[in-house]
Amino acid sequence: MAYRETEKMRQRKAEARNKIIESTWECVAEGGFRSARVTRIAGLAGVATGTLYRHFESREDLFAEIFRLATQREVDKVAEALSVPGSAVERLDSALRKFAQRALKGPMKAWALIAEPVDPKVEEERLVYRKAYASLFEQAIRDGIAEGCLPEQNPRLSSTCLVGAISESLVGPLSPTQTAAAPGTDNHQDELVNAIVCFCIRGLTDSRS
Repeated sequence: MAYRETEKMRQRKAEARNKIIESTWECVAEGGFRSARVTRIAGLAGVATGTLYRHFESREDLFAEIFRLATQREVDKVAEALSVPGSAVERLDSALRKFAQRALKGPMKAWALIAEPVDPKVEEERLVYRKAYASLFEQAIRDGIAEGCLPEQNPRLSSTCLVGAISESLVGPLSPTQTAAAPGTDNHQDELVNAIVCFCIRGLTDSRS
């Protein structure tokens, strides 16, 4: 007689998988992917190490899944900010500000997603989501050109530049050595966010003032 998995067993497997994911993200949030040891993850999840590998073929596969889930949340926040009422410039300002503010609020999480050296599988996911951010910005730039609030430009190239500018500008402030040495105050973080957003918007609008 063929083996049939019961609904209760499927539910237990799903619960175990969710616990593994939650525990992995907890480790990453505390110290980045580098500190997320399989034995610690299994211990936090309350499962055996072997159980972890029944849900994910490798440590790299687990990390890639964590990266996908965490980054999708951030992409959704940017999409949400771009959907607010207002001109395309105002919406881009809102989205860029949201990106930077969320990163600075959770520096270790953001460092892990934006800049931490990672395995090739995770790096592949990072490239996918950089494209996702760029795609959102590209549409907003196209809207701005159509509205007349942005000058003619290459929307695809400009959106890629936006992603590169905001990500690179946050690498230093998010670095674990930097944040440990000099934790930023709210005022300092506000100044940093304003400077980043101002630079990006000026680049899009061709404003010299």
